[in-house]
Amino acid sequence: MLKTAIAIGQQAEDAACLYLNNQGLTTLYRNFRGPRGEIDAIMQDRDTIVFIEVRYRKQSRFGSGAESVNHTKQAKLLATALYFLQKHPTYNNYPSRFDVISISGEVQGNGINWIRDAFQS
Repeated sequence: MLKTAIAIGQQAEDAACLYLNNQGLTTLYRNFRGPRGEIDAIMQDRDTIVFIEVRYRKQSRFGSGAESVNHTKQAKLLATALYFLQKHPTYNNYPSRFDVISISGEVQGNGINWIRDAFQS
């Protein structure tokens, strides 16, 4: 049975969240949508709010998933993170960062690469 791109993306996000939960992060929100885009997961790492972008690539011939988080995508993530903080002022006094989870190969495999503080706002 062939899986749709949406189903594969959801599976990758599930795998990333499980991986990060096992690393001690707590999931606050999944698939938070704002006017400029979506953040795959918003998590808490001790006293830090972490905005997570998950990128999956079955093959790397066009680059890794992390390499696809270009300046345009970063700007959308930043705008959506600011929108989140406006909607949830409880988190305004927390430090925050942007992490990227890049998954390559099979989603259930060991191809998870966690890039902490992947770019600066």
